[in-house]
Amino acid sequence: MKKNIIIILLVTLIAIALRFVASSAGAYFKMKGSKNRPAPSVLADTVKEDEVIQSFEEPGRVVSKYQVSIMARISGYLQKSFFKEGDYVKAGETLFLIEPAEYQNASNIAGANIQNIKAQLEYANKQLARAEELVKQDYIAKARYDEILSNRNALQAQLNAAQSNYKDSNRNLSYTMVKAPVDGRIGIIDVTVGNYVTPSSGSLTTINSTNPIYVTFPVSLEDYSSLTSIDKNSDTKRKVELYFKDGKKYEIEGVQDFLDNKVDESTGTVTMRATFQNPDNRLLHGEFVTVRIFANNPIKVPVVPLVAVQENQEGKYVYKIDDDGMPQITYIKVQGQSGENWIVKEGLNVGDRIVTDGILKVIPGSPVKIVSKKEMERINKPIEDSKVKDKKKSNGKS
Repeated sequence: MKKNIIIILLVTLIAIALRFVASSAGAYFKMKGSKNRPAPSVLADTVKEDEVIQSFEEPGRVVSKYQVSIMARISGYLQKSFFKEGDYVKAGETLFLIEPAEYQNASNIAGANIQNIKAQLEYANKQLARAEELVKQDYIAKARYDEILSNRNALQAQLNAAQSNYKDSNRNLSYTMVKAPVDGRIGIIDVTVGNYVTPSSGSLTTINSTNPIYVTFPVSLEDYSSLTSIDKNSDTKRKVELYFKDGKKYEIEGVQDFLDNKVDESTGTVTMRATFQNPDNRLLHGEFVTVRIFANNPIKVPVVPLVAVQENQEGKYVYKIDDDGMPQITYIKVQGQSGENWIVKEGLNVGDRIVTDGILKVIPGSPVKIVSKKEMERINKPIEDSKVKDKKKSNGKS
């Protein structure tokens, strides 16, 4: 039994030793092969400085300029609605009818009361005119004249009160026609026809204005400081572009025209707002979008070609040529694009040398052969010709 165990252990140890030797030999030959392999030819260029209009990308939310809750201003039964949910309405359009009979009657009574008082006032004015002549000739006592004058004045006061009451009753009558206060799109009807409504019943429906429309977006303190530093002014209008969730750009540019007066303590951001024209109602209240806000003034920044930048899980990087001529991975932070270049925020300085062509052949820390642009084109030409031939063969087979 012990003998079998010893044999098994010896076989296991021998297998491990053989695997180690094979692995070491493989690494040795691989290293030797890599040493013997010629250094790949690459094209290198220095990081340049460019004058660009810097932009900052932020998450945004579409918000209606006007968000109006339609409320009943009087009490009564809801008799009729004049729209469908989702309709676009104009300011002044009638939305609902609240039973008007009670308010029409009140208006009629108030109007009749005015006519009654006017008739009495007309007679009182005639009496006053006669009394003025009689009192001058001492045909009536001054006390009688004062009584007639007082009666006329009382009727005048009653007429003023009646006219105010008539206006008030007509105001209430007008409230039976519930009208849209703004242009916009109608939401869901909260109270249907046949229900009794009062001013405390809550919203009947809502209207969200659609054109123009706002987009609000939080800007980090870092980006806010950069914007104000570039433009030398925080309170200024700036160009804004909008992108939908699928990445498509909205064809109409907006204008950032509002800046909040405080920093949100919970997020450390400053809220900005842009106004967009929305003639086709493509932008909907509550929609989440991406905005790109542009500084007004150009600024000089380091830029690198898009083709020179690679990306992995840790972020974007380039191959920077160190003092010994070796390519080393250098991670960078970018801040938007300018044409065919990335704007470099961190990681590189103007004058640094980076690999711009032949990147796929580069091994970090291994020598490379830096060639001229003309020589690089000559090296790449056979590869391009081979691709063209393969394409032609593929098309011929199909």
